[in-house]
Amino acid sequence: MTGEVQGIPSPQEAVERALAAARCDDCVVIADESSSANLRWAANSLTTNGVWRSRQLTVIAISRSGDDARVGVVSRAGVRGDQIADIVAEAEAAAADASPAEDAQPLVAPTASAAAETGFDLPPDATQIGVFAGFAAELGTAFALAASGGRKLYGFAEHGLTSTYLGTSAGLRLRHDQPTGRLELNAKSADLTRSAWAGVGTRDFRDVDVTALEADLAQRLDWAKRSISLPAGRYETLIPPTAVADLFIYLYWSAGAKDALDGRTVFSKPGGGTRVGEELARLPVSLYSDPAEPGLQCAPFVVAHASSRESSVFDNGLPTARTDWIAAGQLGALTQTRHTARLSGQPVTPAIDNLVMTAPGATGSVADLVSRTSSGLLLTCLWYIREVDPQTLLLTGLTRDGVYQVENGEVTGAVNNFRFNESPVAILGRITEVGATVPTLPREWGDFFTRAAMPPVRVEGFNMSSVSQAS
Repeated sequence: MTGEVQGIPSPQEAVERALAAARCDDCVVIADESSSANLRWAANSLTTNGVWRSRQLTVIAISRSGDDARVGVVSRAGVRGDQIADIVAEAEAAAADASPAEDAQPLVAPTASAAAETGFDLPPDATQIGVFAGFAAELGTAFALAASGGRKLYGFAEHGLTSTYLGTSAGLRLRHDQPTGRLELNAKSADLTRSAWAGVGTRDFRDVDVTALEADLAQRLDWAKRSISLPAGRYETLIPPTAVADLFIYLYWSAGAKDALDGRTVFSKPGGGTRVGEELARLPVSLYSDPAEPGLQCAPFVVAHASSRESSVFDNGLPTARTDWIAAGQLGALTQTRHTARLSGQPVTPAIDNLVMTAPGATGSVADLVSRTSSGLLLTCLWYIREVDPQTLLLTGLTRDGVYQVENGEVTGAVNNFRFNESPVAILGRITEVGATVPTLPREWGDFFTRAAMPPVRVEGFNMSSVSQAS
C-alpha cells in the first residue's frame, strides 16, 4: 500500500483513513482513480491527443436505530489527506438528517481472501498514450487508403482505466481495474454529401482492425452514390449489431424490479407482480450479463456510489455472476437488489456492466442477411433515442449515417432517413432471423455503456413512422 504524495493519499490509504475517522454505525468508502488517453482526427489527419488523471472519494455513512437505517453520501474529487475527516463528518451529518432508507440491509460480509485476491494493497494502474501505438500506425494506413479513394476520415479513439477500491466497516476490502476503450470512425465523400459511421468497443485496442472498418465505410459510401426516396411505413429491416445494442441496452436499463413491482413498466404483471417467466420472443434468443464474459470483463461485485431504484449502497461488495435476463425467449430476471428480491420473492440479480445477446446455432454476418433478403432496409445506426411509453417500452429516435435499400440479395442504394417508433420488447416478437454475435459499440449509449456483444437481426414490420430530414 503506497502512502501520501504531496498531500494526496493513495486510494487504499484514503479508504482506511475514512473508515478510521467514521463514528457512524456502518461506513462504506469507495476510492476511484481514473486515467484517460485520447486521439482525435479530421480529414485524414491527426488533430489532438492528450492524457488526464482524476481521483474521487465517496463516503457512505450509515446510522442505524433498530431496523431503521439512515444514509448520507458525500463524493469529492482530488481529496487531500487533511480533508478526509471533514468529508466523513459531512456524510455523517447528512445521514443524521435523512429519512429512513427503504433498502436497508446489513453490510455484505467479507471473505477471508477477498482483499488478496483482488489486489487491494497494490497501487492503481493507469493508461498511457502508448495504448494507441499499434492502432495509430494502422490509422495512418487507413488515412492513406481513404485519401487515395477520395474519402475523408473523421473520428476519435479513447481509452480509460479506472481502479476502484472498496472498503467497509464490516471488513470488506475489494479492488477492480476496469479498462474501457472505444473507437468512432466516420467517413465522408470528398464533397461531404455522403457519410458513413462505424464504431467498436475494446479493452486495449489490440483487437481493433481499423483497415477493415475503413473498407466497410468505403463500401457504404459507394452504396450511397444512388439516392432513393421512400415513404414512411413498416419495412422488413436488417438491424446491425450496433443498433441492436442501442435498443436492448435501453431494455436492460428499463428492467428494474422495483419499477416492475410498482406497476410502472412493460415488465409489470397486470394485477401485481412481474412478468418473469413469460415468453417475450418468437425465437429462443437469450440476453445476459456476465462479469467474466471474454473481452467484456467487468466488476464481479456491486459498486454502488448511491442508492437508486435499481441499486443499493447496502449491496456494495455483493458478488455478481452470469444472469440471463432473457433465457430462450422468456423473461428470466430483472435487476434486483437484496431489498427488491425480498419484495418479489425472486433471486438477487444486481446489474452488471455488460450485455450479450445470442441465439442457439446462429451464424452469419450482416452481409449474409443481406444476401437472403428479397426486399427490405438495412440500417447503420440509431440516435436521439427517447422513451415514449414505459408501459410498452415504446421508443422513438432517428436513423443516421446510412439507411440502404436491399432488393434480391443486394444493396441497391441509400434511402432517406426516418424517425422510428418501436419497442424492443415488441421487436423480440418479430425477429425472424438472428446472425452471429460479435462485439460492438452502441452509437447512442457509447458514452455510458461500451461492453456489448450483439448479433445482426432481421425484423419484420419495423415501424418507420415518418421521413426525417436528419443526415
